[in-house]
Amino acid sequence: MTNALGRHILVEFFDCDAVILNNTSLIETSMLEAARLAKATIINSTFHHFSPFGVSGVVVVQESHLAIHTWPEYGYAAVDIFTCGHTISPWIAYRYLQTAFKAANGSAIEINRGQIELMKPHDVNFLNSVANPNNPQPQSEEQSFWFDDRVENMGLSVQCRSLLFRQQSPYQLVQVFDTHHFGKMLTIDTMVMCTEKDEFIYHEMITHPAMLLHNKPQNILVIGGGDGGTVRELLKHDSVEKITMVEIDRVVVDACRQFLPQISQQLDNPKLDLIIGDGIEFVQNAPAESFDVVIIDGSDPVGPAEGLFSTAFFQNVHKCLKSDGLLALQTESPTCNSQAFVALNHCFKDIFGASNAHCYLAAIPTYPSGLWSFHLVSKQNIHPIQSLDMAKLLKFTEDKKLNYYSPEIHQSAFTLPPYVKNMLL
Repeated sequence: MTNALGRHILVEFFDCDAVILNNTSLIETSMLEAARLAKATIINSTFHHFSPFGVSGVVVVQESHLAIHTWPEYGYAAVDIFTCGHTISPWIAYRYLQTAFKAANGSAIEINRGQIELMKPHDVNFLNSVANPNNPQPQSEEQSFWFDDRVENMGLSVQCRSLLFRQQSPYQLVQVFDTHHFGKMLTIDTMVMCTEKDEFIYHEMITHPAMLLHNKPQNILVIGGGDGGTVRELLKHDSVEKITMVEIDRVVVDACRQFLPQISQQLDNPKLDLIIGDGIEFVQNAPAESFDVVIIDGSDPVGPAEGLFSTAFFQNVHKCLKSDGLLALQTESPTCNSQAFVALNHCFKDIFGASNAHCYLAAIPTYPSGLWSFHLVSKQNIHPIQSLDMAKLLKFTEDKKLNYYSPEIHQSAFTLPPYVKNMLL
């Protein structure tokens, strides 16, 4: 380890694949993956294509940056990788990029930046201008950086004050940000899971339609839901006697308990049996007809949540639901993840019956495209409109002072626009 503030490598890649070097999306994806493999903390990224050839871009990381410019017509790329401290290695990024760009040859030199023996520390007090990591409240002078949630060919950028929490669990990267507009925000593997400002939309919509359609939901199973929002909403129903929540990642639960108390406030409720474990394995071993309502509150179909989107999993969910049981879950964006959205709908129809799977929609600002889908699935032929007691729904939403879900929202949510309806034929 050198006695310097940072490591800086200047890279040249020769005889690369020209098509790759002219593809902005591929370049950005590769640079982001190089940063992740090097265990850097990604803040945001910006890339630009020049006409007719060439791409420039930068990935800003907490430890500094990765920058690139390409000359596809020469099969050449110049890369600049700077990392502060010694917790990550720029050479991991270098080796990955050489493979990603299919470079026949590469060269690099490393420069140690900020030699300690040439400097002396300054006595500066930053307490009034920099967010204190031990205090989630922002200080008097606001900081600013951007968090990007990218999916396919679109993304969401959220301006943040500070990164309050970051931990790589055995399953995923868990982070909590303090944002300017949305309050505190939970992300998993750089995807937005929930924010203080709009989480109520998701949690009310994944919970209450199923709970109000069931005659007397007493025994509830939640798979995922580590932020606690679904449990909070479930406990607004007086009929609930027991909730079993199976969350694979304790880090998510601990982070939300510490930084998102308004969402996680019911995680210590005596009616809740919180199990840190594998939800896929749990439903596989669950006794037949043991739950009134099952809610799958998982993230996107990648990483540890990938198995929650399989036929075998939903066959086990069908088994553990009572004869009048209901399943509710998020089923991705019809716009951004149409393949998973359509495949899940067909899966439900195959297992539960074509007339027992009903899609509904909600507008959630911090989810890709802003339009998000859910499914309500039953073992019996329970219709989401015809089977619902609207007077009961109205009384519940008024008594509990819900902020999004209402009789009008319920009816409109199940009224699909033609393009979505046609996707599900």
